Order: sequence, then C-alpha cells, then structure tokens
Amino acid sequence: MIPVLFELGPIKIYSFGFMLVVAFYSCFYLLQKDMKRLEYDDKLASDMVFAAAVGGILGSKIYYLFENLGRVIDDPIGMIFSGSGLVFLGGLMGGTLGVTLVLRKNNLPWLTFADIVAPLLILGYAIGRIGCFLVGDDYGIPTHASWGVAFENGLPPSTYRVFDLYYPWVDLTGFEPGLLTVHPTQLYEVAIGFTIFAYLWNKRTHVKVVGSLFFTYLILAGIERFVIEFIRTNDRYLFGFTGSQLISIVMIIIGTTALIRPFSPTASKT
Repeated sequence: MIPVLFELGPIKIYSFGFMLVVAFYSCFYLLQKDMKRLEYDDKLASDMVFAAAVGGILGSKIYYLFENLGRVIDDPIGMIFSGSGLVFLGGLMGGTLGVTLVLRKNNLPWLTFADIVAPLLILGYAIGRIGCFLVGDDYGIPTHASWGVAFENGLPPSTYRVFDLYYPWVDLTGFEPGLLTVHPTQLYEVAIGFTIFAYLWNKRTHVKVVGSLFFTYLILAGIERFVIEFIRTNDRYLFGFTGSQLISIVMIIIGTTALIRPFSPTASKT
C-alpha cells in the first residue's frame, strides 16, 4: 500500500489523486485521437473530459456519502474530505450528466458520442481502481486465500474491529481479532476493466448500429459490478442485493433491451 507516491519538501503526491490524473489524461488522449479520426473538433475532447471529471468526482462523492450515511453521521468532516469515495455508479451518473450538458450545448447526437466514450469509461474506472488499491480503499470481505491483502493503514484499515463496527453484516466466523487479509477487489476490477476496455476499443471501428457499443458497455460493466459486489463490504438493501447491484441490474436490462430493439438501424459514424 502506497498512499503517498513521493514527497518533495511540503509537497506530497498522493497515489489516489495521481491515478485519477492518469485516468483522465489517458482518456483525454484517446478521445482526442478519435475526435480527429471522426473529423470532429478536437476541442470537444477537452470539454467532454473536463465535464466528465467534474461531474464524475462530484457524483462519486455524493453516492459514496449516501451509501455510508451512518459513518457520515459519526464523522461528517472526515468522510466528506477523506481521500476515499471513488464510487463508480455515482461517477457514471455524474459524468454522464456533465458530458450530456456539453453535447446539448454543441447540438451533438448523444448516442453517437456515447459509443465513442464507451471504452474510455471502463478504462478510466480501471485506472482509478489502481489508486483505490494503493490507498487501501474499496477492498473486499475478509479471506484466508493466499492472495488476500491486509490494509493496515487503509481507508479504513482492514481490521476485525473495523468490520465489526462498520460492516456488521459481514460474517467474521473463523477470523481472529486484529488485522485481517481481505479480497483485493480493486485488483480484480483492474484486470476485468482492462479486458472490457480492450474488447470495446477493438470493436469501436465496427459499430453498425448507433448506440450499440455503449449498450454493450452497460451490460459488461453492469455484470462486472454485480458479480464483484458479492465479495465487497457494501450493505444489502432489497432481495439481498446491494445498491450497486440493483443499479447494475438496471444497466444490464437497459443495455440488453436496447441491443434487442435498437433505437435506429442506421450506421453509426464510429
């Protein structure tokens, strides 16, 4: 775990913030290349990435605070200004709203651009998860597996006391008090995210129906998050599912329905 990459006097470069910068600049570079390839004004790339960044960060944090309302009540200042809070679904909603405003301002087709950014959404998410691992945030439930990781200084630390206090629904049978090893779900998501990105990126030049790549993204990202939630620490609300799983189900349904009954049979510009 490396929360601080390096220090130069009073200046500290935090790994989580650094990986967010890497994620946004990686997406900006690839988006700008596609803007040129498709003969759009490449200034759109910077406007869209900036809007996605602001909307995504705000959406992530708001969703995170709602998802951890009990901890917010106990420590509002600490929770609001903590380095944790990269909640994908909140970021997706906030980032989508930000990009939508840019597209409406420029009178551009939403679904066409949804196809363009689809691979970048999962790429940014995967890179961001590296940052989560480095700071010890968003890890999974305790495990005795040989690849389990202990986050002694995580956000929060992966100790028996933390699980007992903040995640009482997690079964701690067979685990002793003290520091626990947990599933490094961040790394699982990094691997799956890069795999999905590679698939969507290779497919982006073969889109025949506008919106199909974006809806494929919704299905794949929804399945990934739905499955990983079974070994995450999030609370369960309805039918034994977490809030993220319920939203993932909606994503999968929307994506599947749209692919079965596409909005338009015309070819996309992508």
